Amino acid sequence: MALDAATIALLQQLAAAGGPPMHEVSPAEARARLAGLATLYPPGPEPARSEDVTVPTRAGSLAARVITPASPRGVLLYLHGGGWVVGSPAEHETLGRELAHRTGCTVVLGSYRLAPESPWPAAVEDAWDLLAWVSDHVVDLAGADAPLVVAGDSAGGNLATILARHARDAGGPPIALQVLVYPVVDHDFDNASYTDPANQLALNRDTLRWFWDHYVPEEHRDHPDVSPARADDLAGLPPAVVLTAEHDVLRDEGEAYAEALRAAGVPVSCRRFPGQMHGFFTMVGLLPAAAEALDHVAAELDRYLADPRPTPPTEEHA
Repeated sequence: MALDAATIALLQQLAAAGGPPMHEVSPAEARARLAGLATLYPPGPEPARSEDVTVPTRAGSLAARVITPASPRGVLLYLHGGGWVVGSPAEHETLGRELAHRTGCTVVLGSYRLAPESPWPAAVEDAWDLLAWVSDHVVDLAGADAPLVVAGDSAGGNLATILARHARDAGGPPIALQVLVYPVVDHDFDNASYTDPANQLALNRDTLRWFWDHYVPEEHRDHPDVSPARADDLAGLPPAVVLTAEHDVLRDEGEAYAEALRAAGVPVSCRRFPGQMHGFFTMVGLLPAAAEALDHVAAELDRYLADPRPTPPTEEHA
């Protein structure tokens, strides 16, 4: 399926603004560009409370934004994308509000140290420290026995599924569900979705290489805390909700990871969104498919949080 009309219009708008592609600018310029795009998002539903908190970590402290709906039923730790190089909780405020409103969960928008100033494993360490803080504060965030969900898009999806594996290996914190939105899970730049000319859009093969080169040297890229698809054992991980985009260089690895989880006995739902490019999920108010994807995530949370027992895996390419 071709790109949908809204995506084509947005890409034309971005092209009209001019400027070189992301992989030809500095990390600071790339961060400023992403922050500028976020100013186009609507404010989102008004939550019962939104506050910034400081989370202590082994490296010092990190900022996080806590978005609380009325009568929260769970806690969702959301880790932003941006190739481990760009992005912040502030740029995901609209998404966080929508997630809190639609899922009924308190959403914690976490930050982590960015590369190249802080290369791997800084982001993994920060994400684990964030998870520990959230777990310690579940009662305050959503009440006793509230389920904990880890989620993220792109590089944030990478970190979310690494957290799920670390929590399994450490015996906790207990994670009810992992939500992986077009996650980075491998470093194969030559698969079909990476090389398809139709997928060289706002995020392309060259930009992903640029992100990887800033984040981690080649000799460490097979490590499962870098490429979680290369982990030896995926059994016993929490159920996973995986979203992919048809015109995304990361499409094939995300869907292959969903299949690997399923083969390891993990309950998985995997849905590909047709006519969409990488980044559509966070573009609330700009791309209509973002609302559809948010509804899908909310429905999956309803299903898993209402009945945490394993359910038959599903596959949808809609």
